[in-house]
Amino acid sequence: MDELPIGRRVAYWRNRRKMSQQVFADRLGKSKSWVDKVERGVRRLDKLSVTSEIADVLQVDVQLLLGREPERRPESMNCIDQIEVAEIRSALERYDQISAFFYAPPEPPPIVEMRKATAHAWQTLLHAKWGMLARVLPKLLRDAQAADTAYAGSEHAEEAARLLGQVYQITSSAMRRMGELDLGWLAADRSIAVSQRAGDHLLAGVATARVALALRALGRHRSALEVNVNIANRLCPGAEQADPDRLSVYGFLLLQGAMAASCLGDSATMHDLLNAAEDAAQGVGADANHYWTSFGPTNVLLHRAAAAVELGEGGAAVAVHESINPHVFNALVPERRAHHFIDMARGFTQVGDIARAGEMLLECDAIAPAEVRCRPIAHEVMSDVLRRTKGSPPLQVADLAEQMGVGV
Repeated sequence: MDELPIGRRVAYWRNRRKMSQQVFADRLGKSKSWVDKVERGVRRLDKLSVTSEIADVLQVDVQLLLGREPERRPESMNCIDQIEVAEIRSALERYDQISAFFYAPPEPPPIVEMRKATAHAWQTLLHAKWGMLARVLPKLLRDAQAADTAYAGSEHAEEAARLLGQVYQITSSAMRRMGELDLGWLAADRSIAVSQRAGDHLLAGVATARVALALRALGRHRSALEVNVNIANRLCPGAEQADPDRLSVYGFLLLQGAMAASCLGDSATMHDLLNAAEDAAQGVGADANHYWTSFGPTNVLLHRAAAAVELGEGGAAVAVHESINPHVFNALVPERRAHHFIDMARGFTQVGDIARAGEMLLECDAIAPAEVRCRPIAHEVMSDVLRRTKGSPPLQVADLAEQMGVGV
């Protein structure tokens, strides 16, 4: 894309961010006509200050708009940059299986190495280390795709497909959280097909929930609700199937269905699904991470609070939050706890307790900095906290906002 005129690059990133010319113009404080002329090259962008403002609105490095190679972020900046997104996109666009139809597949990585790399990627996701994860995902995707193709028809075929399905799910989660919704949906959708080929119904069930998460992020809440409930009904365990793995996947689907229902304002369905998930969680017992679901009684409570926030019932969310056993909560993986703190920051703003909302963001930053500094939703919450704070915000909150790049 470096050879394109700057106006075309602006149009490319605007479309990637799914903004209309009017929305983009409004955020810039310009007219739609001005944006149209810039994108068609009729109007020149000869002021760096204006180009930098455009880059801020589009959430890209200004060097990308100028057709130059952006500086790589230091290791301490634990966010996903646009170079890494481009590399992940490129890896997702590979079609090794069809290439292998015409050419001999390359030497695949050993299955044992793929197993270790995939397990490490899961741990990186569960600790919300998004920058670290982004740096390993492109190679992991390529290796997993190559292994799936090369081992087809061998004794390792199902395990290779199962590992690729997991890598697609990890990629989907990371991309969705970073606001790359199209990539989140694509990776989740591919995970379903691969999981079916692996003969793993539970992995396909988790992949379905990831697709539904992507649909919900895209605003398609009805479709998300239907797909979660449909597959949950298919996986509903009988007495002889009530093992922790199946119960966890079943419960995970119910929780995501409840969240979709809350986004639709359907509180009755939401509560029905949450109650069914609570029953499944009692069958699992203590909170665990069967099939990478982090499912259990405490996670059901976290979703009760999150669903209440989506309904605008901040008081109910706060009540659930205060009922959670702190010792059990602190044993959950960092990503789950950090996600809950962001939900509760929203909940406390709904009840007008802006000081507690700020505290929630600080708690999130203490256990998983990338979750609050990199996620678009966290930036929106911080902006709301700053806007509604009377007078100057507390020093720690102001410092965090500055590090997040959110104006005080």
